[in-house]
Amino acid sequence: MLNYVWLALLFLGIGAAVTTDLIDQSQNKFRNNEPLPVIINFNEPFFSSTQKTYSATLLVNKSVFNNFYNEKISSDIEIPVSITTYGNKNASTIYFKVGNDDPKIWQTMAAASGNKDDLTGKIKLDSIITPSEAKAEIMLEDISFVKIKDVTNAALDYAGTAVTISLGLIGIMALWLGVMKVAEEAGLIAIIARLLKPITKRLFPDVPPDHPAMGSMIMNMSANILGLGNAATPFGLKAMEELDALNPNKGTATNAMCTFLAINTAGMTLIPATAIAIRAAAGSSEPAIIIGTSLFGSFCATIAGIIAAKTLEKFPIKNGSIVDWFKNNFKGISIFLFIVLFILLIVYSGAGKLIGSSLGFINPELIKNIIQIFSTIAIPLLIIVFIGYGAIKKVKVYEKFVEGAKEGFNIAVRIIPYLVAMLVAIGIFRAGGAMDWLVSLLHPITSLIGMPAEAVPMALMRPLSGSGSLGVMAEIISVHGPDSFIGILVSTLYGSSETTFYVLAVYFGAVNIRNVRHSLAAGLIADLAGILGAVFIVRMLFGH
Repeated sequence: MLNYVWLALLFLGIGAAVTTDLIDQSQNKFRNNEPLPVIINFNEPFFSSTQKTYSATLLVNKSVFNNFYNEKISSDIEIPVSITTYGNKNASTIYFKVGNDDPKIWQTMAAASGNKDDLTGKIKLDSIITPSEAKAEIMLEDISFVKIKDVTNAALDYAGTAVTISLGLIGIMALWLGVMKVAEEAGLIAIIARLLKPITKRLFPDVPPDHPAMGSMIMNMSANILGLGNAATPFGLKAMEELDALNPNKGTATNAMCTFLAINTAGMTLIPATAIAIRAAAGSSEPAIIIGTSLFGSFCATIAGIIAAKTLEKFPIKNGSIVDWFKNNFKGISIFLFIVLFILLIVYSGAGKLIGSSLGFINPELIKNIIQIFSTIAIPLLIIVFIGYGAIKKVKVYEKFVEGAKEGFNIAVRIIPYLVAMLVAIGIFRAGGAMDWLVSLLHPITSLIGMPAEAVPMALMRPLSGSGSLGVMAEIISVHGPDSFIGILVSTLYGSSETTFYVLAVYFGAVNIRNVRHSLAAGLIADLAGILGAVFIVRMLFGH
């Protein structure tokens, strides 16, 4: 299934880019070869017959600009410019910097021009009003194939980002795999696994309770819940490596791998620290108010992910034929979807309001402080306990730590091709404009569940890109405010799920899994449940 998704991301992104560029060219969106009337205020007397570079201010009336570009700016534009004349007032060159406060269309043109934030063009002086003021027309440089250029830049940037992420994991991987090796040799991981056996044997019946994979999965899930992302990833990659040791069919994901990935993509975390930090920076009066809503959303995602993984593993896709699988299991799939829709109908009809009233006694700030204390001391505590227990058990801690740390480099390098492939496809999909098309397509559906159109990009971006969704969240919060309904909703969406495609690329890439079976479907179902849970709980507690 991942092959189809990857191809879809690529073709939709490039197709959207080509289509958009063709439409823009046919409509001459950037007004190539068309003059824009302006006023030029020179900082010194102007002499058109002299070859010289003048400092000046370019004045554009907002009505003229809006009519020219079909935009809706609210104020006149004043931009410092440099004008170079060559003894002919009709052949002067103009260039200026375009900043974040300038009209969006000029920002787009500057980015597409190849000169970073510069725009250049030709200026024709119609009439000299005074020695320091003149009426003029400017004709900016021709702009074309904007989206295709964006796609090209995104592909190159995301490829570099993938390598940077992979290499950045080497140190963290070495540290935690070294610590894990000491704990494993001391028998501590086996003890932890036995304590949680009643739960894990039901989640992962194919994995022996005393197998090293079980301990790694437990440590990964614990680190995720505590918000220790730096520790969770190495534990997860080690878990995948151990699970692959039990895999009789190399290159194909096992049921245990799919369930483990579904839990990871649900992203259940006690404290969504990043979202809280963004809210606090934006001036929220209660930045930690999303702890409860995020917990609810991620809990829904986790339960849905586990149920989906356990259900889908009973209906395996043979020979990679998705069409045949749908035909053969259409009845079962229909029943499953009917049950899901029925549950959603009950929840959204108001039967779940009891949850909201029962959460009234919870003090978000107290919970935040308690969890922050645990999160702060967790990493030093894990190192001391694991290494200290190894020393007590007479394990050669230094040698075993180094032995485990050596694995970190190999795993980090091994995931580079998989991460490059996935992040480049996501970058092309987003830069090409396919994301915007998808938002418009889904708006009638999302409006039925009460999700504002402004929050849809966040819901769609979260499974694709962590940095992308973070940027979308920050932008929405800056526009609508952190304590608005939309601000709280996008913060909750960020804390209610994980970057599904990134997780699949990294974890499966570490063990060269090419056939991911139902793990992607289970992860996306978890994401959908997290979105629905977030919308439900935020609407119920904060209304809209």
